[in-house]
Amino acid sequence: MIRDSETERLLSRFIMSARSKFLRCFAVSASFVCVSLAMASLGNESTPPSDDAKSAIRFTDVTAESGIAFTPTSGASPSTVVLEVKGGGLALIDFDGDGDLDLFVPNGATLENPEAGPGARLFRNDGAMRFSDVTAASGITHRRWSFGATVGDVDADGRDDLYIACFGPDVLLRNRGDGTFEDVTARAGLGDPAWGTSAAFADIDLDGDLDLYVANYLDFDPAKPLPPASFKGMPVIAGPRGYAPAHDSIYENRGDGTFIDRSATSGIRAVKPGFGLNLAILDFTGDGKPDIYVGNDSQANNLFVPTEPWQFNDIGLRSGIAVNGEGLEQATMGVAVADVDGNGRPDVFTTNFSSDVNTLHLNLDGRNFDDRTNQFGLGAPSRPLVGWGAGFYDFDHDGDEDLLVVNGHVYPQATKASMDSEYAQRPLLMERKGARFVPLTEAGAWKIEPHVDRTVVFADFDLDGDIDFIIAGLHEPLRVLRNDHCARTEGAGSTSRDDWLVVVPRDTRPGVGNRHAVGAEIRVTCDGKTQRRWIVGSGPFQSNVAPEAHFGLGNDGLGTSAGPVDVEVIFADGTTITKKAVARGTRVVMDRATP
Repeated sequence: MIRDSETERLLSRFIMSARSKFLRCFAVSASFVCVSLAMASLGNESTPPSDDAKSAIRFTDVTAESGIAFTPTSGASPSTVVLEVKGGGLALIDFDGDGDLDLFVPNGATLENPEAGPGARLFRNDGAMRFSDVTAASGITHRRWSFGATVGDVDADGRDDLYIACFGPDVLLRNRGDGTFEDVTARAGLGDPAWGTSAAFADIDLDGDLDLYVANYLDFDPAKPLPPASFKGMPVIAGPRGYAPAHDSIYENRGDGTFIDRSATSGIRAVKPGFGLNLAILDFTGDGKPDIYVGNDSQANNLFVPTEPWQFNDIGLRSGIAVNGEGLEQATMGVAVADVDGNGRPDVFTTNFSSDVNTLHLNLDGRNFDDRTNQFGLGAPSRPLVGWGAGFYDFDHDGDEDLLVVNGHVYPQATKASMDSEYAQRPLLMERKGARFVPLTEAGAWKIEPHVDRTVVFADFDLDGDIDFIIAGLHEPLRVLRNDHCARTEGAGSTSRDDWLVVVPRDTRPGVGNRHAVGAEIRVTCDGKTQRRWIVGSGPFQSNVAPEAHFGLGNDGLGTSAGPVDVEVIFADGTTITKKAVARGTRVVMDRATP
């Protein structure tokens, strides 16, 4: 366990900084020349000029015709206290079981009445990037100030349920299967009273049902906010420092949709509480057991690894993932997972505050992580930005994953002159080109305009084979962006491209709640190249990920690959299923059925 003494924290920072520099020199490359070049780029990063004209990444803002016309609430505008600046999350859910992903918006409230905001919203996906507001028919009457939301079949009845992280007691909504939901929070033994931000379902103990982790932020009394703090010589909203951080919570599913609170005995509360904002549940260490990564605001992050059933040890500092390469704590908001360096392990990318940079921790061997942000060109473009939701996806289908980060400051008075950072900020869309990520200033019809954004969710909403996304900002309407890579032809349901594959892993065994295979690794091999994706518990920020894996089958811009496509799904417990010679341009369902 990490002890709480300031001496040990300082010593750990020193050790981590020295360790990071040592690993950069010796543990990654077998070539001294390559290491030297990498180190040179780390010390003197230059941002390659944008080359939008040659980019194949193209999006169109289709909000106006999408049917989603909604502006979430998050207190007053401009924001005056810390409760108002985080914005609200989004959740992807196929609540009606028709095979496409619908959208849930938990929504916020105001300081005057945190329990009675305008209410959550549920938008049904009608296909072709069009949605309908079905909130009234759904029976969802939730109005408490809410932040994150996540989705899972908690009672193993074959239907996806909703968990909402709130300012105040959290809420579990059970899907009845007839298009309506019921509040079963008390019956399930849930209702965490802390200020919840992000939450995630995952089969933490590998017994087939969905357990739950909730990241909590801080203790806040709307009637007693702290006086303004100072940032770059200006009075600003106070927080998170100055407030008491809140402990996170973890719950074991009994298998029937009711839960046991394991928070006090599991070890997650044996460490100092953090200002929790996000998390990711996945086997990062490669030992076959799910780990829990927690991103904290202005504090070291945690990596909880299981030592025995329902017992965890925090190896964040020892592994190198708790702080950046200089041993400094950061203000982690967004989290994205991908195999950035192609070594077959899940790397972790986090978004941070302005005058700092976003951070990429490469997973070297499952127990050691190294900050390689600058090596991949991810540092300098993010320095003036306050980053939030993020995701790696192959937007142009060239066989590697690109990156989108949505941004926006927390201080309404922020300007370039006063804080080296504007209040409204452009999303950071970065195309993967070789070993670097290159920022784009436009992408087709999308001009990437400045907004005060908070989160984003990614999915193939129109089922045409490419990744679209929906952005939620602070006091701004939701925005719906369509990916134009797979333009539809005249034939019904056909597309002009087949350079993609979507894999949908499912566990269809009776009584299994982890139907969407959270924790699974999906491998697609074509022309001797293997790509990997993971179904991660949690999402970009206060949100969840789509329960499917998207692959571009292009060959780094040289055209569509020609060889056979093989698919392998490795479930969280190690069970593996494969399909050979899968057709391109299709959605492939990989079912784990009863033997």
